[in-house]
Amino acid sequence: MKGGLRQRMSWLHTWFGLVCAWLLCLIFLAGSISVFRAPISRWMTAEPALPATSAALPQETVLAAASRFLAGQEANARFWRIELPAEPEQAMRLVWRTAAGATHEAAMDPRDGALLPQPWGRKTEGGRHFMTLHYTLHAGTFGFWLVGLLTMGMLAALLSGIVVHKRIFKDFFTFRPGRGQRAWLDGHNASAVLTLPFQLMIAYTGLAIFYTSYMPGPLRAVYGEQGAARWQAELAERASQAGSAALPARPPLDASLPARQQLGVLLHAAQAALASPARMIMVERPGQPRERISVYGRPDAAMAIRQISSPTGRAVFDGATGAFSSLHLAAGSQPADAAHEVMERLHVASYGGWTIKWLYFICGLAGTLMMATGAVLYTIKRRNKGLGEFGAGTPAFYRIAESLNVAAIAGACLACIVYFHANRFIPAAQPGRDAWEITAFFLAWLASLTHACVRPLQRAWFEQFACAALLCLLLPATNVLTTRQHALAYARAGDWQAAMVESTIMVFGGLLAVLAWRLRAGAWTVPRPGRTAAAPRGYRWRVLGRVLCAVTGGYALATVGAIVLARALPLGGLASPAIGVVVASLLSFLIYAVAALWVFAAPGAWRWLLACIAGLTALAWTLGAA
Repeated sequence: MKGGLRQRMSWLHTWFGLVCAWLLCLIFLAGSISVFRAPISRWMTAEPALPATSAALPQETVLAAASRFLAGQEANARFWRIELPAEPEQAMRLVWRTAAGATHEAAMDPRDGALLPQPWGRKTEGGRHFMTLHYTLHAGTFGFWLVGLLTMGMLAALLSGIVVHKRIFKDFFTFRPGRGQRAWLDGHNASAVLTLPFQLMIAYTGLAIFYTSYMPGPLRAVYGEQGAARWQAELAERASQAGSAALPARPPLDASLPARQQLGVLLHAAQAALASPARMIMVERPGQPRERISVYGRPDAAMAIRQISSPTGRAVFDGATGAFSSLHLAAGSQPADAAHEVMERLHVASYGGWTIKWLYFICGLAGTLMMATGAVLYTIKRRNKGLGEFGAGTPAFYRIAESLNVAAIAGACLACIVYFHANRFIPAAQPGRDAWEITAFFLAWLASLTHACVRPLQRAWFEQFACAALLCLLLPATNVLTTRQHALAYARAGDWQAAMVESTIMVFGGLLAVLAWRLRAGAWTVPRPGRTAAAPRGYRWRVLGRVLCAVTGGYALATVGAIVLARALPLGGLASPAIGVVVASLLSFLIYAVAALWVFAAPGAWRWLLACIAGLTALAWTLGAA
């Protein structure tokens, strides 16, 4: 890591980009697909058409039947949830959770209250699988923190890339297809510059959504270890004037029946108060002390397009008396934690309608392409230069890196389309079939890595892309064989979302087929043998020390810096303590990224880092005692 600033940033950009890209390609691809999680879930659920019926009962009668059914399932249920259909041809979903924590569901005909055969459609994670994969890799708390660390690495790689590419905007207009290494570099630069603001926004908001989880220091410093509830209460107090409304009179209930058996009356009262149709009824602790009934309004599509922050309305009733206990209107309201709301909506594209969703999808794929071309570019450059970073083991490292590239790029595409096929081939009545779908995804991904390790690299690229293309093109046939449905049938029935899912997958099947055809005749060049004396003595330990300093020292500096800000802003009268925590926590991620760059940019940076941490810690203690 000798040389000037640009040389150091180039090293950081290369290695952070390479190591993070192996998982970030999958994370970004999953995030791009999850933009259409609702249409994907609709396609994968494959709900049949409602049976013909001559009855058309009032909604109050249907909801009373739903309440009686739920009451007969579990005496001490944690909650009931009734999901009202968005369209006339959809079923009404009934969900309940037992005292032991097991969740069950059933389907009911919204026209006459008749229970529908089980399973109704296919139990599946649908598009939620891609969202969970995007921010936890389905690995729980460990995956959640790993994704956060990789996202911070991406942010550092993006910022260092801006420093490195001094001709970045000129390079955007330069593309030399079919010219080997230069073509990969041009593709990497073009995809990076084209979507650079988007990539920076996505990386930052992906961290900021969970700012109190990734950076809990400011909240704990100001409110204590158990102060989250008090912090939320102060934020809610600030939002209450705009977000709450005067409580209407108690609905006209039959005093001889519990409120939970008169959900139709409560639903009509809530819809009138919210001036919005409802999407869900939630009964918490039914028949138990502190029973509460909540009616959630359906999001206003027009408002969601116009506004970044567009919360839905909610009416809450006391379960014992049926009286309104709170009312939160959607129009003109702001949630208690408005910063989280805005960051989340920016990140998941829940504003702007389908235009923004397609824009996010295309930019997300461009970001995936940026990471993929960067990873491939690294191995191509090393084929032509025997740098010997790992001594005699350098060729073996390059072989492993190539295999990881195949699994991260081609294997990710293959696993995604296997997930769709698994949804159709796993029997609808199979217990735990949603978990089996996810298992099929990861087995396909693991198989792609194994295949890349045992096959010649160029053949592995070709075979995996060809297999993914074939599966994409065969998906309509699989759908017809298993459900008797297809894109044309969806379109004739007016279900354009399901039709677009299947059509889009076929388009990508064609693109992957073209890519596989282009790769069929390539040849993989074995890297030159490494030079055992390429690295100075102790070089690798110094690199490891800088990495640990950037990761742990940068986090420590960001934490104490944010604590100082959180305590200083209220003392200076610039913000309330609750808002100070929000502002400081959001800025902490920028502090972290700058600290990581500084560690690699400046000689002896660890000494300055420790000095800054010590100084800020003393200042934070002084402000806390003030």
